[in-house]
Amino acid sequence: MSLARLLSDKRAMILSNWCDAMLDSYPQDTSNFLRKNDNRFANPVGHTIRDSFEHIVDSLLQGSGPEASRVFLDNIIRVRAVQDFSPSQAVSFIFVLKKVIRDVVLQDKTAAVPPEELVSLDESIDALALLSFEIYMQCREKLYDIKANEVKNMTFRLLQKAQKMGIDSSEDVCPSEDVVNIKQEEVTK
Repeated sequence: MSLARLLSDKRAMILSNWCDAMLDSYPQDTSNFLRKNDNRFANPVGHTIRDSFEHIVDSLLQGSGPEASRVFLDNIIRVRAVQDFSPSQAVSFIFVLKKVIRDVVLQDKTAAVPPEELVSLDESIDALALLSFEIYMQCREKLYDIKANEVKNMTFRLLQKAQKMGIDSSEDVCPSEDVVNIKQEEVTK
């Protein structure tokens, strides 16, 4: 039996096991909520994970290449990039797919999957992992840009308030070197 046929037959099990493994990366109360509530409006993260996983597995089974899964990887990683995950934790769910598939293959004693098909599948999953890391880095860069712009805007608003209050913002905000030196001499006396 070919690997593609076996995986197509076991698609529901693969999705369920992969989703469970992904949700285990969250704290228990969050994980329980994400598992129990299927409503896309009450639980958008859980819904996004399940929906995206289905599309990623289908693209993988069809041999569509990693770019076919970009949007669905982006949906998941965008959420994980703003959560309290390290980069490796944020994209580790892709590597978990390898283990899930291996477990499914090993459970089926009748399947004699050619090793070259497993190697090819591993390469496809590795390509998804690389793409996932790229997406993660783009999301983090965007977050840093947003934070930097926020600081710039806050500083601009503070300067505007200072001008309204009559404070000359062109003056040095920090004390001059002479004042610092005098204060240091006073401390050493």
